[in-house]
Amino acid sequence: MNIVRLDAAHLADLTPSLAELLADTVDGGASVGFLAPLDRAEAAGWWKERSAAVTEGRLAVWAAYEEPGRALGTVSLALPDKPNSAHRAELVKLMVHRAARGRGLGRRLLTVAEEAAAARGFTLLHLDTETGSPAERLYRSSGWTPVGTIPDYAADPAGVLRPTTIYYKRPGAGLVPPATG
Repeated sequence: MNIVRLDAAHLADLTPSLAELLADTVDGGASVGFLAPLDRAEAAGWWKERSAAVTEGRLAVWAAYEEPGRALGTVSLALPDKPNSAHRAELVKLMVHRAARGRGLGRRLLTVAEEAAAARGFTLLHLDTETGSPAERLYRSSGWTPVGTIPDYAADPAGVLRPTTIYYKRPGAGLVPPATG
């Protein structure tokens, strides 16, 4: 499976597939900011709105695919826009299509984002995720540290208010260094 960083042109080319991925993620119960069922046109519009942020360097997006034009997963880093936050980024919208789950793709996408953050010199990453979700188990098992839980933070795809847990990680911490000769 290929994982590539998307520029605005690739984002535009993949918008229909990314819209399908987003809708599938929401329809599968993941709390990524939308209510189910998510209309494909609304999902495509949301991805199109990300294009300016990618072009301006405020958002880095990676997509995973097995065949060209069919996104099976994605992860993004929201990059800092203020001088006092230049050392940190927010991990956002880690999604894996239901047809691709259980093969380690979520962990691979997470690792790509963490390694890219470390390479750019970020010393802190943070995220929020629905408390008790499969995503939370992934973050905990990947060395992310929970900070606390906020009750009734956001509605899940069914519209039920759910708590969210805030996490942080120092990029590069826990990564295996390359072997030396």
